[in-house]
Amino acid sequence: MVLVLALVCVLLRSRRGVALTAIRDNELASQSLGIDIWRTKFFVYVITAGLTAAVGALIFLQKLRISPDAAFSVNDWTAFVIFIVVIGGIGTIEGPIIGTIVFFLLRETLADLGAVYLMILGLVAIVIMLRAPKGIWGFIRERTDLDLFALSRRVVARSEPAGRDNKNKENGHEPQAT
Repeated sequence: MVLVLALVCVLLRSRRGVALTAIRDNELASQSLGIDIWRTKFFVYVITAGLTAAVGALIFLQKLRISPDAAFSVNDWTAFVIFIVVIGGIGTIEGPIIGTIVFFLLRETLADLGAVYLMILGLVAIVIMLRAPKGIWGFIRERTDLDLFALSRRVVARSEPAGRDNKNKENGHEPQAT
């Protein structure tokens, strides 16, 4: 898991990751900047297909049987994965990690309740979506300004060394914008 997280961080901080972020934000603007949208999307689809196939193969090795019911179970795949991502926070790396921890804690705590367990999961999801629309990680990040995986790029203004502005003003020169 650490290797996967490291690879995702390296990819998103790379040139291709910046292109993906630009395409996500504004496809037309990214195309006008020279990003080959078709090639970038094709790269993502091919990588995603390969990794999904690998994960599917590992899961079916664990289940020891292959059947449509096991492969396309709404409870096993769709509902729980959406719950994890929504609870943790969409659009971040930290969000699904926190969502997975919360999901497994709730599942282990409430598993003996039968069908009530699923209703409690739904109630938790609704409360978090209403109280923290960006998920648990988004709520934490808004309150603490904490980033575990620094993927966003921020512009930081550099301060001028002390005395430089005063020396230029004494000589009659205004500082130039850089």
